[in-house]
Amino acid sequence: MTISFDDFQKVDIRVGRIVQAEPFPEARKPAIKLWVDLGPELGIKKSSAQITRHYTPEALIGRQVLAVVNFPPRQIGPVMSEVLVLGVPDSDNEVVLLAPDQDVPLGGRLY
Repeated sequence: MTISFDDFQKVDIRVGRIVQAEPFPEARKPAIKLWVDLGPELGIKKSSAQITRHYTPEALIGRQVLAVVNFPPRQIGPVMSEVLVLGVPDSDNEVVLLAPDQDVPLGGRLY
C-alpha cells in the first residue's frame, strides 16, 4: 500500500523521555508500564510495551524514545495507554525501541 506524504504527516511522532517504568504483571503478555515525558506541550503520558526481553524497568529510566501521540487512548488491562512507544522486531521478533542517536529536546516532532 502506498500513502501520500500528507498521510504520513497525519501521524504525530514525538521524542519523549521515560521518567518512570514499572513491571506490568496484569498484562496478558509480559510488559512494562511506562510514563513518558513528551515536553512542556504534551506533558507526561502513560503507555505499556512488550519489551521485557531486552529491557528492565530500571534500565529504561532516562532513555529517550519515539512515540505516536495522536492515537486515541487505549485500555490495556488496568492501564489507559495514551501513546504508542515505537520499536522494531529483532531476529527473534522481540521489540527493540526506536530512539534518536543523540539527546534531543523533548516533544520534538519526527519529520
